[in-house]
Amino acid sequence: MTELLTAEQMRGLEQAAITSGEVLGLDLMELAGQGVVEALDQHAPLQRDAPHRALILCGPGNNGGDGFVIARLLADRGWTVDVYLFGDPEKLPPDAQKNHNRFAKHHAVHPWSAQNCLTGAKPDVIIDAVFGIGLTRPLPAAVARVLTADMPEHWIGAGDVFRLAVDCPSGLNLDTGRFIGPTKTSATDDAALPHRKNASDLTVTFHTPKPGHYLGQGPELCGALHIVDIGLRGAGLECSLIGTLPDIERVRLTEPRYFGASGLSALKGKGWPGRVLPKACGGAHKYDFGHVIVFSGGVGRGGAGRLAARAALRVGAGLVTLVCPKAAVLENAMHLNAVMLRGLDDPERLHDVADDRVSGFCIGPGLGVGARTKALVAAVLKREKSPRRPVVVLDADALTSFAATPDALFAMLHERAILTPHEGEFARLFPDLAAALGDTRSKIDVVRLAAKRAGCVILLKGADTVIATPDGRACVHAAAYDRAVPWLATAGAGDVLAGLIAGLAASRLSGDLIVMAEVAVWLHAECARSFGPGLIAEDLAEELPKVLSSYAI
Repeated sequence: MTELLTAEQMRGLEQAAITSGEVLGLDLMELAGQGVVEALDQHAPLQRDAPHRALILCGPGNNGGDGFVIARLLADRGWTVDVYLFGDPEKLPPDAQKNHNRFAKHHAVHPWSAQNCLTGAKPDVIIDAVFGIGLTRPLPAAVARVLTADMPEHWIGAGDVFRLAVDCPSGLNLDTGRFIGPTKTSATDDAALPHRKNASDLTVTFHTPKPGHYLGQGPELCGALHIVDIGLRGAGLECSLIGTLPDIERVRLTEPRYFGASGLSALKGKGWPGRVLPKACGGAHKYDFGHVIVFSGGVGRGGAGRLAARAALRVGAGLVTLVCPKAAVLENAMHLNAVMLRGLDDPERLHDVADDRVSGFCIGPGLGVGARTKALVAAVLKREKSPRRPVVVLDADALTSFAATPDALFAMLHERAILTPHEGEFARLFPDLAAALGDTRSKIDVVRLAAKRAGCVILLKGADTVIATPDGRACVHAAAYDRAVPWLATAGAGDVLAGLIAGLAASRLSGDLIVMAEVAVWLHAECARSFGPGLIAEDLAEELPKVLSSYAI
């Protein structure tokens, strides 16, 4: 299971390894440099053993030390290596200084300036080893001028330059995924060109990914992501330090391989259920797999509810009923077969359409904003059932209806509820947390705080979806790198996700709610990947059988 370590946790792990005598700091730096060179061989479109030219930009810390190791290894291969140091070599950390001196004994290390760095012959590769995992302040202007500069005229027309970043492109905060420019930028400035000029073709990081590789601007800036093992997993060292972290300090990365049979086997005993999808077992009755009620809007507003209902049925719910205003029954009946249909006008009469066997509710998609929606939410959240309450998925209009009175919603929520806002809906319910998002706090931080405030699971949607529980457990699902699905940004896709969560979590055989939400998000993206460009929301549920079959689930 991949854990995303913060900059502080990674530094702690490295220091613990050095202090314990398991490894020397110089050994870690050497392994890091070797790993970068091997990754360069694997990913860069260069002839493997031919001499090339590299421009290596080194910083004032241990990231710069990695750069000196890389420079030495490439020079030993016969490469022409131009190395520039931002900072004073006498003030480098001890291990970085030793590697600087080892390289400088036979090769030149040039002082930093925009003019110096960019006036030489065109390189085949630029390696950014200036600032790594710990940067939280704005980039120095002298560094930004080099890293975000336009390509010099004398470099144009002589082939592409491959850009590689060590740990991260300098300026990327690896806790938040936010690019920190030379001065504090506004939200508008973040979308401007300068930070993209520092985007890499390949980012090589060590031991484990960091949150910022997947959050915010991270994937856009990192290019491809390559993880290098630098020997921190031996002799139980990682288990002794990282394995004992409390849940509030741990973040899991959702990965596709965890959902196949071998992945499930490996996850037993690590907080995951032995059976992720309820219908992976046999010998059960349809009610064992849950009865989900999805609420729908009035005449002409039933599409979102129907998308959610069909997704809930496809993913494994034993029964699904769409409940709509009585005037919309005929319209919905023209679209539905396997999904059952009931009419309801008065939320106080919920018991007329929902008996005690209903184990899940999905409320919000296409429902409309207003008093009726608020009354339905209240009626659903009051329901109890033995041995556990029905799961309640609140999405879209069910959230926006409480924008003016979020505390009234939070007072009704319970541990079997899950809120699934996009960033706009999140900002309406948690304006103070949304204001800090990506600036002073990471998306993981704010979702954890929101879950604690609301007292239920929060799933904040996006290409970097974050899910958290009130007790601080958190996971990240990133539709990024080789799992990027930009065509998933289509109307109705969020309604399908709400239905997937309800369909999975309503079963009496289902596991922890955060895990069911995580599985739903993964399946959602996987269906989009399977279908490909041209996807519309209706295609997602229809792609599920193919996806589930391909993973032998």
